[in-house]
Amino acid sequence: MQIDEYETFHDLGHHAKAKPPVGYKKIRVHLVFDVKHDGRHRACLVADGHLTEVPLDSVYSGVVSLRGFRMVTFLAELNHLELWATDIGSAYLEALTSEKVYIIAGPEFGEREGHILVIHKALYGLRSSGARWHDKFSDCLRDMGFQPCKAKPDIWLRRNGNIYEYIAVYVDDLALALVNPQEFVDTLQTKYKFKFKGTGPITFHLGMDFFWDDDGALCMAPRKYIEKMVANYERIFGDPPKQTYSSPLEKGDHPELDTSELLDSQGIALYQALIGALQWVITIGRFDVITAVMTLSGFRAAPRRGHLDRQESLRVPGQDATCRHPYTNRRT
Repeated sequence: MQIDEYETFHDLGHHAKAKPPVGYKKIRVHLVFDVKHDGRHRACLVADGHLTEVPLDSVYSGVVSLRGFRMVTFLAELNHLELWATDIGSAYLEALTSEKVYIIAGPEFGEREGHILVIHKALYGLRSSGARWHDKFSDCLRDMGFQPCKAKPDIWLRRNGNIYEYIAVYVDDLALALVNPQEFVDTLQTKYKFKFKGTGPITFHLGMDFFWDDDGALCMAPRKYIEKMVANYERIFGDPPKQTYSSPLEKGDHPELDTSELLDSQGIALYQALIGALQWVITIGRFDVITAVMTLSGFRAAPRRGHLDRQESLRVPGQDATCRHPYTNRRT
């Protein structure tokens, strides 16, 4: 199992015979189960980091902005670089934690039930794990000759002859614009022992599909992400989104004048989740619904039933989910 493969814990023995280290805090862990966008099932052990004190320093892993990522794709095409994408598996467990915490193992740990396990690696859920992974990977990139861009610090670059090569980092998702991306991946695997998933020429990254048209121009479209949104909608409401709307919101509609009942806490969480998904799909290409989505976004704190009903009209169909080419402004 991966938590043993990565030496996530230091086992001090059964709590009846051993004592936790001085200055360490006892916390809990739990399992999270997920289904990935490509249908893969995953179980992840997550620490209950909310039980620890809030650190004074930053605890987040930086991420490349969408604008920065698009700049990298443009530079890759301009300079005829290979554009690849990859995902580092169990990335946080590659880094050591700086937090002093331990758990008492439960029955899910088998023979180690009741043992004191000191958390050694940057386990998901700990407050500082994102920052520790960011520090770890930054050291690796510097060792390979890359330096962070001064304007976009999560775009890393190095000179190769008369051009520059680029790595766009989004936590553990990497976009590679390199002369030889396979050599880069091999180095990370052999020298730093990283494990990769989905490595190859870019076809899907950060919710976006990538392809080259008949003219050889790089295109991107949020098709798979929209298909997932439609599937989630059908799972929640029991029916697919209505196909009868011709525009995101009715002409002359004034959602600020809605007097329907306020949603309960469960309804608010659902409303906010739907708005969040719609905001991301705007970011990755569907700019045509931005006015309607941001109008309804203004009611996230206290949405009403009428505001939730209006989201049915914010249909972003998967079968024609296209966007314009980011550089030529052509329809893709």
